[in-house]
Amino acid sequence: MKTGRLALRTGAVGALLALTTASLLVGGYDITIGNLFSDPAAREMFFISRVPRTLALILAGVAMSVSGLIMQMITQNRFVEPTTTGTAQWAGLGILVTLIIAPNTPPLTKMVVASVFAMTGSLVFLWVLRRVALKSSLIVPLIGIMLGAVVSAVTVYLAASFNLLQSMSAWRSGGFSGIVRGHYEPLWVVGAITVAVFFLADRLTVAGLGRDVARSVGINYERVIFVATLLVAVATGVTSVVVGFLPFLGLVVPNIVSLVRGDNVRGNLPWVAALGAALILLCDLIGRTVVAPMEIPVSVVLGAIGAAVFIALVLRQRRHAAF
Repeated sequence: MKTGRLALRTGAVGALLALTTASLLVGGYDITIGNLFSDPAAREMFFISRVPRTLALILAGVAMSVSGLIMQMITQNRFVEPTTTGTAQWAGLGILVTLIIAPNTPPLTKMVVASVFAMTGSLVFLWVLRRVALKSSLIVPLIGIMLGAVVSAVTVYLAASFNLLQSMSAWRSGGFSGIVRGHYEPLWVVGAITVAVFFLADRLTVAGLGRDVARSVGINYERVIFVATLLVAVATGVTSVVVGFLPFLGLVVPNIVSLVRGDNVRGNLPWVAALGAALILLCDLIGRTVVAPMEIPVSVVLGAIGAAVFIALVLRQRRHAAF
């Protein structure tokens, strides 16, 4: 058993390292391990563009995967994540509001506003959820998708009214082609969020069992839910400003990990983070190579994969319910 676990961990680390290396070397500008030492231009391009892009991919993958894990625990539903609960759409509305009111707002202010809007959207979603009779677990993401659609419609209307549709499409595309040194650094806040989730892991696991169970063991259920929602809002807000929307990532990764390892947050957290980073690296490599030298945005590839996995999860649940 221990040998099998060690082999699995070694394979996972090896796969992540291989994808990271490929991300650093693949691109329109010819960079190889050899010319990194002999060509100053290649070395400069490597550190200005390739390294920041790869780090942004990893950090964004970790952010959205961990956010999905948190949301699934606090809602007790496997079909939710920031883009299926309206959280990401609210963050987008916050970004648009800053573009309308203060177009020259620095990125840090945009992240704060986007996080506040994302927090508001998450609380609205949870408020609606508590007042709806849930006869099926599929009702939960449907409510979130409907709320997100309403917010997206308002966002598009405002963007069209203020001639900002082009700006809106840029940060909704979920692409990494514009990531360079000096642009991705705010994503490091995700590391702090992941550490916070690790320390909250036991409380999140108990809170995922419901309010009554949490209170019976002395845990302040409302406080844990609020802190967890705040962490998701910050991660979503920062990621939305830096790279845009990354659909289904927070849904796919936690479900795959929980199918293999169960629902222990502390034990699953490293696996969720690693698989999230690996999946987004893989999607980015597909987008960069399929139509090279052009690129397909990561959100397009990720959306196609995520939609297929989402359907598979729904069908799997229906089969289990039938038995």
